[in-house]
Amino acid sequence: MKIPQKPTEYSALMENIELDRWFYVLDKESILEDGLYLHWDELRRRPAPAGLTHQEWWYTLKRRRVMNTTHLLLMDVREQPFGFTVPESVQKALHEIDLGGGGRIELPEPITNAETRDRYVISSLMEEAITSSQLEGAATTREVAKDMLRQGRKPRDKSEQMILNNYITMKKIREMREEALTPEKVFALHRLVTEKTLDNPDAAGRLRKTGEDVRVVGGEGEVYHVPPPADSLAKRMQDMCDFANGKTPASFVHPALRAIILHFWLAYDHPFVDGNGRTARALFYWCMLRHKYWLFEFVSISSVIKESPVKYERSFLYTETDGNDLTYFILDEIRVIQKAMERLVACIERKAEETRRIESHLKAVRRMNHRQAALLKHALKHPGHRYTIASHQNSHNVANQTARTDLMGLSNLHLLHQTKAGKTFYFFPASDLEDRLLKLEKEEDFDIEI
Repeated sequence: MKIPQKPTEYSALMENIELDRWFYVLDKESILEDGLYLHWDELRRRPAPAGLTHQEWWYTLKRRRVMNTTHLLLMDVREQPFGFTVPESVQKALHEIDLGGGGRIELPEPITNAETRDRYVISSLMEEAITSSQLEGAATTREVAKDMLRQGRKPRDKSEQMILNNYITMKKIREMREEALTPEKVFALHRLVTEKTLDNPDAAGRLRKTGEDVRVVGGEGEVYHVPPPADSLAKRMQDMCDFANGKTPASFVHPALRAIILHFWLAYDHPFVDGNGRTARALFYWCMLRHKYWLFEFVSISSVIKESPVKYERSFLYTETDGNDLTYFILDEIRVIQKAMERLVACIERKAEETRRIESHLKAVRRMNHRQAALLKHALKHPGHRYTIASHQNSHNVANQTARTDLMGLSNLHLLHQTKAGKTFYFFPASDLEDRLLKLEKEEDFDIEI
């Protein structure tokens, strides 16, 4: 990806222009880019409005943005502040996030039902842990990674360790949602993220030191970002925590915007030798949950980012090359959030429809508890899958004995075949599972206990 062309500094845009021409350009300042928030690198490729040069057109747009900018304590390496605007498209999106992320409008029953919501939480935590790690280079498939997390087995390589670390970190985020952010808590999260994955284990949970050269580099060796020097990181970390806790700025910042900017802030500072991206996304989730956007227990933003990583990377570059205008990053993150929320609702509606379809002719499933029913529905679609007491326990967040009772009950009904290797029991779906369930329908009663 090419680094976008940097625009002329705003203060120098209209230098050496005659006064009459300057007034003429100001009269054109109502010309906007059809609701888009274009960077100079995009705008210069489009036809300029009649009577204006591209530089003059850019000035009319940039002037309005500058006048409406909210500045932050986040500074670049030249000690120039970052800021953002809230165009109409962002206001509309924030309203939709408020309704969908913190409200309960038309949300499918499975995630509002206390009996079944844990299954969706666990599934979402797994998805975010896997895709966030894959963004940072973890090389394993979703299927293998989910099997590791469900079975509770030890990671076999660095990629699987990264995923397990992210999964543990996401669970920790849920626990600390009510707590204020401190540098010590950020360090603790970083230790979780990087456990057993760093070349230098001593680098976990501490700021990078002078001499630890960290930079963001593209696929062809081009340098995208050089973070602030190590000796400034302690203060910058405290400033970031003050922002996260709502102490700065003095003006109101919408909670979702605060979470998005927090994500950018840590990624920009790159305070650690590795694991910065994963830690930044973890802080985004902490901030959203802290502000009662409970739906984000179920939403995976990394899965959306992973599909279009160039857009994600470009939003950082647009911000840094256009006077530290964070609006570019905010707009892209909002796109990611909206898509992730839409996917969640569509996924749950699809699963609810599958449940209705299966239950319509498998009445026996309705006579079991929701965990056993979920396993059988999964088994019907994955006839070769292997289940263990630990995997069932992890999938539903229940006690070991509860998981054991569930699986033994299904085994007693001959819906699952049971084998043992060492000390571990393995359960496999019966080859004629659907026929067996249909047969159970005809029985007036059956016992699913051990």
